[in-house]
Amino acid sequence: MSLQLRNIRKTYREPGGGVITILNIAEFQLAVGEQVVLVGQSGGGKTTLLNVIAGITMPDAGEVKIGGVDITRLHESARDRFRAERIGYVFQTFNLLPAFTALENVLLGMSFGGRPVNRAKASELLDRVGLAHRLHHKPGQLSVGEQQRVSVARALVNTPQILLADEPTANVDPAHQQSVLDLIRDTCREHEVALLMVTHAPEVAGQFERVEKLSDFNRPGT
Repeated sequence: MSLQLRNIRKTYREPGGGVITILNIAEFQLAVGEQVVLVGQSGGGKTTLLNVIAGITMPDAGEVKIGGVDITRLHESARDRFRAERIGYVFQTFNLLPAFTALENVLLGMSFGGRPVNRAKASELLDRVGLAHRLHHKPGQLSVGEQQRVSVARALVNTPQILLADEPTANVDPAHQQSVLDLIRDTCREHEVALLMVTHAPEVAGQFERVEKLSDFNRPGT
């Protein structure tokens, strides 16, 4: 299995002092190379779940195993290193570094993961998302959709064990939405990367064999 979640629980304290449970998941699994879409209402915990899987947010209880490694047992520095080496993440907010060009942002993804810098591979990925003419533009010079496409290229450049994608086509113009989706799915398929994608777009979810509703396996009220 690429991903195994067991007895995951995540709560937050409300301003009034009460506690709200966001995640209460008995079990969830993702096989090697499997591609899954995660759907659900806004505020239902989808992004929190992705952050828990990535080790950005720690659960209150439970196991998060990626390739057999329970990342909840790793110290923060080891967890950060594991994420850089084995997890790709397409963030809703992009998280690009503003002082660096599109190409440099993708190359940094390689260096953070401890891989040799491969400019040809980074350039090829940016070309495949339609940004060959924008390699040397910084995020502030790119449209929101172009920034999203840089984020996708950066997440894929290290050929991670698992790719987490939070609404990866939401900010992309219609002309490029399918090419971005195809790049993500084809790259994951070629390298047997497990894919967990959050989307609200029916036309995106409809292309996947496995579509999971978060409410079907997350029971925060129990």
